[in-house]
Amino acid sequence: MKKVALLYNPLAGGRPKRRLADVKAVVAVLREAGVEVIASPTRVASDATPQVRQAIAEGCDTVFACGGDGTVHDVLQALVGSQVALGIIPLGTANALAHDLSIPLSSARAARAALTAIPKRIAIGQATYRDLAGNPASRYFTVTLGAGVDAHLFHELDPRVKLRWGMAAYYAQATWLWLTHRMRNFAVEVRGADGQARQAEVSELLAVRIRNFGGVIRQLAPGASLDRDDLRLVLFRTRSRLTYLGYIVRGLLGARWEIDGIDLVHAASVVCRPLPGAENLPFYVEADGEILGTLPAEVRVVPDALTILIPEQ
Repeated sequence: MKKVALLYNPLAGGRPKRRLADVKAVVAVLREAGVEVIASPTRVASDATPQVRQAIAEGCDTVFACGGDGTVHDVLQALVGSQVALGIIPLGTANALAHDLSIPLSSARAARAALTAIPKRIAIGQATYRDLAGNPASRYFTVTLGAGVDAHLFHELDPRVKLRWGMAAYYAQATWLWLTHRMRNFAVEVRGADGQARQAEVSELLAVRIRNFGGVIRQLAPGASLDRDDLRLVLFRTRSRLTYLGYIVRGLLGARWEIDGIDLVHAASVVCRPLPGAENLPFYVEADGEILGTLPAEVRVVPDALTILIPEQ
């Protein structure tokens, strides 16, 4: 690294004063190593594209996303297809991608790890969908995409509660949905690497790219990996609350048992649509913990799309 842009979300993880101190620590580590650093707060919620493009135009070889998975998601959008590397300083709530890459959660240690990190080219996910205004839209993602129950969670989660209570807000909202949410099925068409298509009706779909989420459920979708050029899909062919709970318990224990009504498959792409007669009902879509919009949606993998810094193991 010679010249980097450091984009930080001043609200990530709450405690803004603490976040600014973390950013200053990162800048100090990088400058001490002789790296030219341009540090700026993200200016527009959910859209860091203009700032990333400006950094690329100014000759930065790396753009650091300083925040949570949402900040990484925002910075990612303008880096896809370029040779500029993505660095991560985890300052958010869940920091799932940082856990998967074994990036230290201390800001200064994460910066030091980045100095000797290995740049690696990886595939990423891409979703096309309808935004909340009903317009066609597209976003890239690195962690996971969800359609159905978990996307409804992110749609209902109050950002102010999330800032104050962190992961506890997620768990509380998830528990409330598990107890009260009326699940509805939608149609999916899963296409494998061989081109063969499979049809199903599901109440929830997860398209996962990472192995380790950290937290209480480390492996949400065993078999997923950034080393692969496909999606690991979790298909919930059930509306049974007990079956959902069984899958969560499976993840908590790190168990490998199969659960009737829930399938894990590798896929090249998947198309999700409302069932006939339900086209006007809201089936939400989220990616990397950010609410995107509604069905219909198509999810696929873009190979060789992004350079990411991975600490030496």
